[in-house]
Amino acid sequence: MHTHRRLFGLANGVHGFFPGIAIISLLISAVVITQMYLLSIVIADVFLHSEVGNPTLLYYLVATIALRSLLLWFRERYAQQTAVTIKSGLRKNLFSHLVKLGPAYTRTGKTGEVIATLMEAVEKLDDYFTRYIPSVIHIIILPITIIIFTFSIDWPSGLIMLITAPLILFFMWLIGTYAKKLTEEQWGQMSRLSSHFLDVLQGLKTLKIFGMNQREADNVYKSSDNFRIITMRVLKVAFMSGMVLELAASISIALVAVQVGIRLIEGMMTFQPGLFVLLLAPEFYLPFRTLGLHHHAGMDGSAAAEKIFDIMDTGAENSPEKISQKTSLSEPDTDLLQNDSGLGIRFENVNFTYPDANEPVLKSINCRLKAGSLTAVAGSTGSGKSTFARLLLGFMQPDSGIISANNLPLQQMNHELWHKFIAYVPQHPHFFNGTILENLLLVKPGATREEVEHAAQKSGAHSFIAQFPRGYHTPLTDNASRLSGGEKQRLAIARALLKDAPLLILDEPTSSLDPESEQIVATATETIVKNRTTLVIAHRLKTVKNADNILVFNNGTIAETGRHDELITKKGLYASYLTTLGLK
Repeated sequence: MHTHRRLFGLANGVHGFFPGIAIISLLISAVVITQMYLLSIVIADVFLHSEVGNPTLLYYLVATIALRSLLLWFRERYAQQTAVTIKSGLRKNLFSHLVKLGPAYTRTGKTGEVIATLMEAVEKLDDYFTRYIPSVIHIIILPITIIIFTFSIDWPSGLIMLITAPLILFFMWLIGTYAKKLTEEQWGQMSRLSSHFLDVLQGLKTLKIFGMNQREADNVYKSSDNFRIITMRVLKVAFMSGMVLELAASISIALVAVQVGIRLIEGMMTFQPGLFVLLLAPEFYLPFRTLGLHHHAGMDGSAAAEKIFDIMDTGAENSPEKISQKTSLSEPDTDLLQNDSGLGIRFENVNFTYPDANEPVLKSINCRLKAGSLTAVAGSTGSGKSTFARLLLGFMQPDSGIISANNLPLQQMNHELWHKFIAYVPQHPHFFNGTILENLLLVKPGATREEVEHAAQKSGAHSFIAQFPRGYHTPLTDNASRLSGGEKQRLAIARALLKDAPLLILDEPTSSLDPESEQIVATATETIVKNRTTLVIAHRLKTVKNADNILVFNNGTIAETGRHDELITKKGLYASYLTTLGLK
């Protein structure tokens, strides 16, 4: 019910939706009653007098039929327009929330499931807002209106309607409770299938090389078959619920018809009022049948919405954006971040544990990144180097301790504003579908062509870009798959140079390159680190020799600090790393 309340809340957020649907339902109710009343008079005249007493009634009857059809069409159109508005807003908010959660969320979340939620789950809500909610509103208004009229004409028939209606709703709820569990299971299976299928497509080359493509094809087939089985179970319940509701409605109509027929035979009521009641009875139970028809859409939408709300609720209280809003610094205050002395960073007693981990990844981290200095982070895999960088990037918040920039705590800083002061070159940079120029301008949309080319020349990227027939307008697709690793890194460095931020974070851009590309990228890196505070996540220890300070991580703590020569003299952990790698 909590999910339904939130979905109804989204509908209520669209100005005038509930009142509009209610007014349309009320008008439909009035038209239905008028239509059945006119029809009962016409039939009674023909049956009793073999002619229509007032031919004008036929025109009125045709008018009510046309008006009823028009109102139903208008309700459908209005509900569809509202559904589109809600879905667009929900998809926008969902994407914005995913952006706020940042890479920390996708670290544990499956991309396929997120994509399925963002696209398929939101689209599943179409029938919920277009048909299910209007049916719920209609079932409140039309039956009540008909009962009021029926009681004024024939109270025994009204009493039967009043007793049977809650019973039908009870059967609907009973079946719906079971159907909801199956629908949730169906949606979960579909999400897993989407995730698995995306993983297979992304790793297709690896599967072909190791000869495991047939095994994965069998796994996809099994997942698809499991989805088929659960879907058939859901459809069985949907058909069964339809049968039960039709049977219950038919029996209820029969009860009304039998008692009206008996009283007509006994002369206890006249023909026209009795016929009017008999014509109203199917209309009374029609909204129950309609709701039963759309109940499956309601359950399907509810199950999909739970996935959406799970993401929306993730990190709602502890996301970087939420925390920064609690005590946000004003933009003039952040002028202190960039001054003549540069940008200095300080970690004070910082601790961090991932939500799915039992042990902290970082423990009591205390260090400084002096303004304008080059600081390298070294250590074995899993020692906490990447987590240290993610905290500095603002993608995650420490469990305790303070990270400050020029004595301004990052926890009190606007998340997006802080990123304006950071340039980042990851180990595996990502490029979006678009031209080379568009990907470079991503960090500085207002940059001139001269600025772009200057950054590309300093990074060594201009030489290979100029060789393309379309130059900077060469399209990049599938994460720039046509470029080599070294070319991608040079483009990433050019992008960082173009941003010209006071803080630069490098995730060892040369670690996976061949010697020739490594030399080119290393030369470009020497250019980019000048005159700015730089943090290098070192996967190769030989890249840290020229650093002003080296932080040696071990099991989530900083075991040693100092320059290259100082650490070698200490003959500690850093020196042992060099000896192990044969670099001493």
